Amino acid sequence: MPNSIPATEQDVYDKIILGVDPGTQIAGYGVIGIRKTQMDMLQYGVIHLSKYSTHELKLKKLFERMIQLIEEYLPDEMAIEDPFFGKNVQAMLKLGRAQGVVMAAALSRGIPIVEYAPRRVKQSVTGNGNAAKEQVSHMVGHLLRVELDPEFFDATDALAIAICHYFHKDALPGNKSTGKKAKKGAWSAFINENPGRIS
Repeated sequence: MPNSIPATEQDVYDKIILGVDPGTQIAGYGVIGIRKTQMDMLQYGVIHLSKYSTHELKLKKLFERMIQLIEEYLPDEMAIEDPFFGKNVQAMLKLGRAQGVVMAAALSRGIPIVEYAPRRVKQSVTGNGNAAKEQVSHMVGHLLRVELDPEFFDATDALAIAICHYFHKDALPGNKSTGKKAKKGAWSAFINENPGRIS
């Protein structure tokens, strides 16, 4: 994988977006920098969690790594993949916890979060909501003008989530350029509208 952009060079960007594809075995992350209308890849990678013996330890390691990424790249916003609904209730519960840990890391640093459904991410990046992971990886590399490792699908998916968020700039509440209300899925908007449900 490519080396990260040095912190001293990151201040040239108007905005930095951290995309995350949560998981309890492997979690993917991707960081992109926006300079005017140009997107640059700052870093991407995966967090291997299967080596840890308990679910609690996996969540702890995931939280710590997210904090490290946030402190290193100082993202302005986080984009995360929406929960999906499946038949395996235990797997859904564990994934939901992983997503919550990732969100908690961002919220602890005051970073706004927006969630995107997998189909919407694929549609935004490839024009096809049913695109295969290989297609997504190829288009992400094309859009960022880099050659990506085709085996790191969790990481390229995370980059795709960040790119999708860039393509939907009005997804956050109080967007100065549009003045539009937050779209459904903006976690920070949920907190603002439902203060009594979070304590």
